[in-house]
Amino acid sequence: MALQDVIWRVKPDLIIECGIALGGSLIFSASMLALIDYCGAREAGFLDGQDDSGSMVVGIDIDIRDHNRSDIDRHPLRHKLHLIEGSSVAPEVVDEVHEIAKRHKSVLVCLDSNHSHAHVLAELMAYADLVSVGSYCVVMDTVIEDLPAELHSNRPWGPGDSPGSAVREFLVGHPEFEVDRAIDHRLLLSVGTKGYLKRTC
Repeated sequence: MALQDVIWRVKPDLIIECGIALGGSLIFSASMLALIDYCGAREAGFLDGQDDSGSMVVGIDIDIRDHNRSDIDRHPLRHKLHLIEGSSVAPEVVDEVHEIAKRHKSVLVCLDSNHSHAHVLAELMAYADLVSVGSYCVVMDTVIEDLPAELHSNRPWGPGDSPGSAVREFLVGHPEFEVDRAIDHRLLLSVGTKGYLKRTC
C-alpha cells in the first residue's frame, strides 16, 4: 500500500526494479503506470483513455526462469515491461539501464534482489543518481537489520550485513536523500522500515 501511494504521488514514467522473482511486483508497477496513463489521458480529453505515455518498468534479475518469463510474456501489460537478465550491478547492465533512463523524465527505483550489505550498497551507488528530485529509491527488506540473526541463519545476510546497514552507509555520503519517516509512521508493519529514500535535491 505504501508503494502504491508513492507511485501515485510521484507519477514516474520509469520504474527500475532490481529483483524479479515470480514477476508479481513488475505487474503491480506496470498496472500502476497504466492507471496513471489512463487518468492522464482522460484529463487531457482522450475519451477512451488509451493515450500511452511510453511509461515503462525495467526489471532486472540474475536468473529469469523460463516459466516466469512465459507468464510475464502473456500478460496484457507486457508492452510496459523491459526485462534484463544479469546481475543488477554488472557494468553492462548498469549502462543499459542508464541509457533507458535518458528517455524518461521521472524515475523511481526499487531494490529487492540480493540483500547483502555489499550488493545493496553497490545497487544504491549504481542507480540512486537516476532517481528524480521528489521521487524515491525504495530499499526493500531493511527490516532484516532489526530482526534476530537466527531468522536468517540459512541466508548470506543478517543484522550488520543487510539492506538496512547499506542504507545507513549510503546516506552518510548522499545528503540529497533522506528517509521519509512519514511512510514508516503510517505503517503498522513494513519490510522496508527506513527504506523509503526520498531525493530532495
